[in-house]
Parts: sequence; structure tokens; C-alpha cells
Amino acid sequence: MTSGGNPEKRISVDGIGGVFIYADNAKALSLWYAQHFGLQLETYEDGKIFGIEFKHRRLGDSSQIESVVFSINQSKTHLGEKRQEAMVNYRVRDLPAFLTQLKADGIEIEKTEDFDYGRFAWIRDPEGNQIELYQPL
Repeated sequence: MTSGGNPEKRISVDGIGGVFIYADNAKALSLWYAQHFGLQLETYEDGKIFGIEFKHRRLGDSSQIESVVFSINQSKTHLGEKRQEAMVNYRVRDLPAFLTQLKADGIEIEKTEDFDYGRFAWIRDPEGNQIELYQPL
């Protein structure tokens, strides 16, 4: 608030520009995401960064194309067990079929839940990052 009690006009976040995961072995983790999630990650900075850009049309102005970057980055130091916890939510079109595919690949499904707005499941990648899978209804 400004002095005098009038609220300031504040600037707000209007989207996500990218998701950046740091890994002890970025190459191995990027191969896991390619194999199990079908992500075709490009290699950058001499194999230290692996990423993909998800493009979409801007809501309210479909002539504008925006993107969200997903990137796996090689950590400069060993992350170990004390890494900060974050979770990425990935949308899938057919969650039961996707889970069957992951189970066949030996990936443990930690939990599943259905809500009136969607179906959810939780897994972990090989470096221990929690992943939420979401099928909208």
C-alpha cells in the first residue's frame, strides 16, 4: 500500500515460462523422460542441458504463439538427499493406459486418486523427483 491508504497497482505473473530440473546426471535423466514420457529433448551447452519447448496459442489472441520450456540441467554440485522438493504436474490424455505402460516399464505408481475435476497419479523419476500425472475430465 502507498501512504494514504490507496492500494498500489501491482504487476502479476501471467504464465509459466519454464520448468527447470537440476540433476546429478542430466543425460541419464533426460533419456528416462524421453523413454517413459515420449519427450524429444534437444541437447544444449555441450550436453549439460536437455530441453523441449511446448508451444501454444495465447488465450485471447490466438495469432500469438507462446511457449513453456521444460529443461533438465546438469547440477554443478552433487544434489544428494537434501535437494529442495518440487513437483511438476504433467497432463496425459489416458491416465489408466499411461500407468499400465509405466508399470510394464517397472516404474512404481505411488498413489492414484480420482476427483470430480480429474484423475491423478504420483510417481518418482530416477533422481527422486516427485511427478504428478493428471488427466482432466
